[in-house]
Amino acid sequence: MPPDPASGTGAAGDGGTAPTDVRSVIVVVDADQEALALVGAEMDRRYGRDYDLVVEGSGERALEGLRALREEGRRVALVLAADEMPDLPGEEFLVGSRALHPGACRALLIRWGAWGDPRTREVILRGMGTGFLDYYVLKPWRRRDEYFHRTISEFLHEWSRREEDIQREATVVSRRWSTRGHELRSLLARNGFPYGFVDTGSEEGRALLTQLGLEDPEDVPILLTVDGHVLVDPSRGELARALGIGSGPEEEGHFDVVVVGSGPAGLSAAVYAASEGLRTLVVEREAIGGQAGSSSRIRNYLGFARGISGAELAQRAYQQAWVLGAQFLHMRSVTGLVPDGEGWLLETDGEGAIRTRTVVLATGVSYRGLGIPALDALGSAGVFYGAPAAEARGFTGSAVHVIGGGNSAGQAAVHLARYAKRVTLIVRGESLEASMSRYLIDEVEASGVEVLLRTEVIDGGGEGRVEWLAVRGPGGEEGTRIPSSAVFVMIGARPRTEWLPSALRRDARGYVLTGEDFLDRESGEASESGGAPARRERPRMFETSVSGVFAVGDVRHGSLKRVASAVGEGSVVVSEVHRYLAEASATEASARIGADAFTAPGSSGPDLGGGQSSGLPSRHRRG
Repeated sequence: MPPDPASGTGAAGDGGTAPTDVRSVIVVVDADQEALALVGAEMDRRYGRDYDLVVEGSGERALEGLRALREEGRRVALVLAADEMPDLPGEEFLVGSRALHPGACRALLIRWGAWGDPRTREVILRGMGTGFLDYYVLKPWRRRDEYFHRTISEFLHEWSRREEDIQREATVVSRRWSTRGHELRSLLARNGFPYGFVDTGSEEGRALLTQLGLEDPEDVPILLTVDGHVLVDPSRGELARALGIGSGPEEEGHFDVVVVGSGPAGLSAAVYAASEGLRTLVVEREAIGGQAGSSSRIRNYLGFARGISGAELAQRAYQQAWVLGAQFLHMRSVTGLVPDGEGWLLETDGEGAIRTRTVVLATGVSYRGLGIPALDALGSAGVFYGAPAAEARGFTGSAVHVIGGGNSAGQAAVHLARYAKRVTLIVRGESLEASMSRYLIDEVEASGVEVLLRTEVIDGGGEGRVEWLAVRGPGGEEGTRIPSSAVFVMIGARPRTEWLPSALRRDARGYVLTGEDFLDRESGEASESGGAPARRERPRMFETSVSGVFAVGDVRHGSLKRVASAVGEGSVVVSEVHRYLAEASATEASARIGADAFTAPGSSGPDLGGGQSSGLPSRHRRG
C-alpha cells in the first residue's frame, strides 16, 4: 500500500481529544498600513474560514493579544511580523511571541529585495541561527500572489504535523509510564502517523476502558484505529496491517536487491535502485527514516534553506522510492542471511523468507545504554533512548535532561525546550564544538538550554519513574542529586549487525568492513573468513567480504555519520550492485556455454570437481 502523503508526525498531548470547535490563530503585524491591508486581505481570503486572524499595526498591542490568547488556552499556528515597527522592532516581537507560544511558526515579513539590506539580512541570519525565527516571507505584491501563499501553506502544513491533534489515525490507550505504551507511541510517531494518547489513569481513560469493556492492564497498551479496530498489545506486524501499510512484499519471487534498513542510506539506495529498473525491496524493523527520522530539524541538508524535520525528509524519500516501484516490508526484522545458489535467502521474524540476488545492508546504529542498573530498571518510565518526538509535549512545564554532545542530542534539547520548563544538556566532553555543528550550538544557547560540560550521570531513581539523577561534575564530586522528570539518552552507538554470518567481516565494535578495509594490509589480498574464498582483485568501495552483499551508512566502518554522506553512499552503491549483477550474469552465461560444449545429449554433465562448497556465494573475478 502506498505511503499517505497527508499523514503527519505530530502526537496528541496527554489527555485525549482537543476541542474541535476552537479554531487556531494566525497573527499578522505590520506598521505599514498599505502592506498590512494587502496581507490581511490575502490571509482572510485563503485562510479565514479555518483560522481566526489577528491583523495588527502595533507590535506592543499584538504582543498583548498573544498574552491574552495564551491565558485563554488558544493555539497560535503562525506569526508574521514586519521588522520596521516604531513601537516594538519585529525581532523583539518575535522573541516575545516564541516565549508565549513556542509551538507557533514564526516568520519575518519583508518587502521584495530587502534581503540586501544589511540590517534585514542580519535579523534573518541571527533569527534563524538562534531559533526565534523560522524563515522570512516576502510580502505579497498583488492579489493571489501564489509565491506568498506557497510559503504560508508550507508553514501551516509543518505546524499541523507537529502540533495538531484533532485528526488522528490512531489512539494509544495506556498507563502514562507504560514501557510498551511508549514503544507503541514511538513507532506511530516515527512512521508518520498522527495519533492521540489517553492515559488510563485519567477520568477520560477510565471512561474509555469501561466503554470498550476492558480492564486497565498495567503495561499492556490498547490501540484504537480510525476505522474502529481495537488491538490489545499489538505486535509490529499487527500494527503495520492495522495502519494499512502491510507487513509483506506486494509480489512474490526473487528480487534483484533487498535493502535492509530505511534510514537515509537505505532510502537513497531504494530510490536509485528502483529508478534504474532493479526489482527492489526495503525491509525495515522499526520506522522509516531510522535515527535521522527522529530529528526535529535538520538545517544543513542541501536544498532546504529553513531546514526540514527528519520525519518529513524520510517520508518524502519513502514516497519517492515507492512511486519509482520499490516495495517495502514494514516493521519486520531480518534475522538471518543464508546462501541460496547465486543469491541469498533473508530470514525474517515473520512468515517465509525473501530471495534476492544482492543485499545492501543499511541497518544503521542504535544508542548505547547508560549501564546504570537503577535507571535501566525503570525502562521507559522516564528513560528514553533517542530523540523525543513521541514524548516532548508530555513534559510541558517539567525539568528534563538530555545526555550526549552530538547533533542528535542538540536537536533533541532544542525541541524539548519548546515545551519543558527547563532542559539540561549533560556532556562528558570539554566542549560542544568537538561534536556538534555550529548552528546547533547557537540554537542550544538561544533556547535557554543549560549545558553541563565534563559531567556524567552516575545514578538515578524514583518511585515507579525517574524523579532524580546523580551526576559527577568537572571537579570529580560524587552524587550531586538533581531533580528530573525524564532523561533522553543519546550517547555513542552500536551497529545492528549481531544477526549477520561470521563470514561477513566486521571491526572490533561490530561495524561492517567494506572495500579495502577488509583486505589484508600487508598482502593486499582478501583474507579468508568462515570459508569464504579469498579474493585477489581490488574490492569496490561498499562491497563487504561476502559476495553480493554491500553495506552503506552508519553501519559501515569508517562512515561519516551524516545524513548527506549516507544519502550519497546509498546512491553510489547501486552502481556497484549493477556492475556486480552484470558480471554475475556474464559468468553464469559463460558457464552455461562451457557446460553445453562438454555435455553429451541426455547426460548429467561433467564432474567439474573441487570438493565441497563453502556455502557462501563465490566472488566473480573481474576481467
